[in-house]
Amino acid sequence: MSSRTGVVFALGVSQTLAWGSTYYLPAILAVPMAQDLGLTTGTVFAAFSSALVVSAVLGPAVGRRIDRFGGRDVLAASSLVFALGLVLLGLADGPVLLWAGWLVIGVGMGMGLYESAFSTLAGLYGREARGAITGITLLAGFASTVCWPITGWLNAEFGWQNACFTWAAVHLLLGLPLNRLLIPFGIQPPALHAETAVAEANSTWLPMALLAFVFAVTWFVSTAMAAHLPWLLQIAGLSPAAAIAAAALVGPAQVAARMLEFSLLQRFHPLFSAKLAVVAHPIGALGVMTLGAPLATLFVLLHGAGNGILTIAKGTLPLAIFGPHDYGLRQGVLMVPARFGQALAPLAFALLIERFGTQALLFSSALGLAALVALLVLQTHAMKEAT
Repeated sequence: MSSRTGVVFALGVSQTLAWGSTYYLPAILAVPMAQDLGLTTGTVFAAFSSALVVSAVLGPAVGRRIDRFGGRDVLAASSLVFALGLVLLGLADGPVLLWAGWLVIGVGMGMGLYESAFSTLAGLYGREARGAITGITLLAGFASTVCWPITGWLNAEFGWQNACFTWAAVHLLLGLPLNRLLIPFGIQPPALHAETAVAEANSTWLPMALLAFVFAVTWFVSTAMAAHLPWLLQIAGLSPAAAIAAAALVGPAQVAARMLEFSLLQRFHPLFSAKLAVVAHPIGALGVMTLGAPLATLFVLLHGAGNGILTIAKGTLPLAIFGPHDYGLRQGVLMVPARFGQALAPLAFALLIERFGTQALLFSSALGLAALVALLVLQTHAMKEAT
């Protein structure tokens, strides 16, 4: 196994664990947590949303630290923070520890999710990090596929508290060694500092604002679908079992699209991949809104494929446009509105579905088309800067 392959494998596995035991945890444990603690499910999701807000606030500072010192120690520390937060959740006997656990997990999210992994790779490999970024998202694309069944089994056999304790132990026994021992210490190579002037010249408010908008609206849609896709498919006419089966295709569609990005689309600028990705959801949504259940599976596949490529674009677009200098800080800044959008998405889209049914997809489709317009403006701006 080459050095780069080993780094991609270590980050891919640790990111699978980080996402599967935090971001995807409420989908399985929110209901039993609420029932045991005498709370509403909405309270549990509100605590989870607070974790996303915390991660947004911490993102720029974490990114700046990775730019200066490399990401290895930040990622290793995130494993410890995740473990502490999960232990607090497991010990919760009321709302106080529940909220405390999610707030600590939010700190871990700010330190240990994709933004930090991508920034670590940019520090190690500079502009050549695109393939490595795609590689870790290929592995971590299975986070829900792997971790949802494990969490469900742990909850059924041992209770949700022990499920939290188990994931905390896995962070200490697997995530921590992977992040600390298999990721080299590395910051931006000295040769890349020559690009600083060019990167700073291109780093105007307009491309940053456009990218922040694209990431905010696409992550809003992604989180809304993650929370409500089975319900939405039932409204479209599928049975509950068929809706769950169809929704499960999101994961494979994401991975298939990332494989396409890894093999074919790397020949093109990341803007090309991103433009394809943002129109996938509106095209599929149009089919569901007009024909209902017969096109539900196609909608899921298109949404999943677009979402899979957009996850990569979140890492590759800033790298291609601005270069590796101050990449971590830019990632942190760009993801602030995206995290707030994620925190808002489950409640906002639930209200839209209750009011409009499948026609709520008009709103998410409009966001996708707005993202396309922003990418086209960004492309035009980049072409003007190059001439």
